[in-house]
Amino acid sequence: MLKDIRVEGLQRTDPGTVFAALPFRIGDTYNDDKGAAALRALFATGLFKDVRIEIEGRVAVIIVDERAVVATVSFVGLKEFDKDPLTKSLKEAGIGEGLPFDKALVDRAEQEIKRQYLSRSLYGAEVVTTVTPIERNRVNVTFTMTEGDAARIRDIRIVGTKAFSESTLLGLFDLTAGGWLTWYTKSDRYSRAKLNADLETLRAYYVNRGYLEFAVESTQVTISPDKQQISITISVREGQPYTVTAIKLEGDFLGKEDEFRSLVRLRPGEPYRGEAVTETAKAFGDLFGAYGYAFARVDTRPEIDRERGQVVVNLVADPQRRVYVRRIDVAGNTRTRDEVVRREFRQIESSWYDGNRIKLSRDRVDRLGYFKDVAVDTAEVSGAPDQVDLTVAVTEKPTGNLLIGANYSNAEKLGLSASVVQDNVFGSGNYLGIELNTSRTNRTLVISGVDPYFTVDGISRAIDLFYRTSRPLNAQGDEYQITTPGASVRFGVPVTDFDTVFLGIGAESTRIGTSTGIPNSYFLYRETYGASSLSLPVTLGWARDARDSALAPTAGRYQRINFEWSFAGDVRYLRTNLQHQEYWQLPFKMSLGINAELGLGKGLGGRPFPIFKNFYGGGLGSVRGFEQGSLGVIDPTGAYIGGAKRLNLNTELYFPVPGTGNDRSLRIFAFVDAGNVWREDEKMPASSLRASAGLGLSWISPVGPLKLSWAAPLRAQPNDRIQRFQFQIGTAF
Repeated sequence: MLKDIRVEGLQRTDPGTVFAALPFRIGDTYNDDKGAAALRALFATGLFKDVRIEIEGRVAVIIVDERAVVATVSFVGLKEFDKDPLTKSLKEAGIGEGLPFDKALVDRAEQEIKRQYLSRSLYGAEVVTTVTPIERNRVNVTFTMTEGDAARIRDIRIVGTKAFSESTLLGLFDLTAGGWLTWYTKSDRYSRAKLNADLETLRAYYVNRGYLEFAVESTQVTISPDKQQISITISVREGQPYTVTAIKLEGDFLGKEDEFRSLVRLRPGEPYRGEAVTETAKAFGDLFGAYGYAFARVDTRPEIDRERGQVVVNLVADPQRRVYVRRIDVAGNTRTRDEVVRREFRQIESSWYDGNRIKLSRDRVDRLGYFKDVAVDTAEVSGAPDQVDLTVAVTEKPTGNLLIGANYSNAEKLGLSASVVQDNVFGSGNYLGIELNTSRTNRTLVISGVDPYFTVDGISRAIDLFYRTSRPLNAQGDEYQITTPGASVRFGVPVTDFDTVFLGIGAESTRIGTSTGIPNSYFLYRETYGASSLSLPVTLGWARDARDSALAPTAGRYQRINFEWSFAGDVRYLRTNLQHQEYWQLPFKMSLGINAELGLGKGLGGRPFPIFKNFYGGGLGSVRGFEQGSLGVIDPTGAYIGGAKRLNLNTELYFPVPGTGNDRSLRIFAFVDAGNVWREDEKMPASSLRASAGLGLSWISPVGPLKLSWAAPLRAQPNDRIQRFQFQIGTAF
């Protein structure tokens, strides 16, 4: 029977931690089994590197040798990686401040850091770990990196090609040999994952052109003795091209063979195309999913006739069982609330699985713009073969944007515009934005807030508070300006999943300031109708956005119609805006975009269209090559006062920068613009259109799409103000 228990060797650990791990207490009988259990429990805490138990009469003496504790973890020579994420990952692996020191874990971490360097082509990188003991049985852990230079791909060779040239095939690869822009694209840094992806792209290229039996026979990657240059040799076997002679449907197609056959992307007599076969199988699976068969299988079984170079494609379907959705979960949303994701879902819990609704739901969540990636995973429910659970897995991304624009001219000097936008305030899905424009002719402060689900039915509400001051371009006298404070509220009613109708009302108070330096047109309007005027405009609009990206679109369509009707107050008018954008993807990694915009204004109640509601043209977003706001009517004083009618026509052809490979974040574009501004009572003849053409550079920068453009006027008048170079961040056209 133990009379006492004594612990020796403790430096930092609380004695209570030791006593709590012991399987015996004072007054208990001690034996070898209890001693062995005590040793196992104490070692399991991870706090001790050695433990002994000695029995002195009726006293149990627990002698421990504590593990050292990590005091600090530091890095020397670290450039390739950020320090904070690396520190966090090491702590998760058991190496961090305040954790017990474990040499095995440190060695493992050192090897993992080396592996990360290898993944970034830094084959000459070295990592040395230094452990420095300090007082109170603590240690400092220092990782010293000698990173060196990244190994670059010197050349890539494809051996065995006959049907296509080597240069054509290498143009498909994301990996490239060193070039003049690879410092930006980093495409000359070797990565096994990227090489595997390129090999899959190569295989798809051949299979889509009938080479059904194409194969990559070997891949050799060699590195120079100084570990700075890499050579890649790919050996392929092309095989022969095959022509499709028939497409057969086998298996259970739910009695809807004709409906399924209409989805077949291949036709007899065409070359075999693997992409078309894959798309057909996917379309079959989607159609099965629309009927509730979430786990339908569609297998492709080609029958090859090598002598004739022909193939029969058999599509074999097994719908398995129909299921319904038990539960929908949201995962990965560390900031955005669940309801923001759930309200976009069109698939309902406890209803039949509908693949079309699930795809639509995924697309709606993705279009929110809050997430880098959105995926819907389907999982069977254990013990319930007719039920599935859906998990919406999202990856958050920053939803704040800073947009900056600028232009420069001899008259205007430097004009700046900026906006700070948060699309997902506090994870609520609401929008909050502040826009500021500081140009010499137009100064604006706008505060906007949008609640996309003001009602449970999905009706949105937008509130704008604004204060604008403006001066016509080239107006004389800095003290002259037009001020317009106001507010508006607008509701958006979703008509379909792609169309929204907007209805709103606002209040604006406009004051035409001092007569010093005032343009003659404004002076006459002020004298006739007064310096101040109040308007109550009602807005009605419709928009459809089917672009593949709102930031840098390459395919799809955007349409917008907006009517503004001031029915009461001192100013009565009708103002209309119509816009249509279309984008197409072209061969050779090019894309084409067109933009057409028409604005019409008409005065009501026997008054002309108010001059301070005029449209302006010229410059960014209109006809490049002409100074911002300089097209249209010219006042007798020389001021550019816009007009009641405006037409913009823009065409842009994008193509990749040579040397960037498949990178689309940096592109060159050629453009042709045309347009002008006219008076209310003036016709819009084609002969009066201004036109320009030029070249530009587009870069998707961290703060938005940046466009630099240089334009040369094609149709201009002697009094037009030319501005050849312009740039802006945060706009498409």
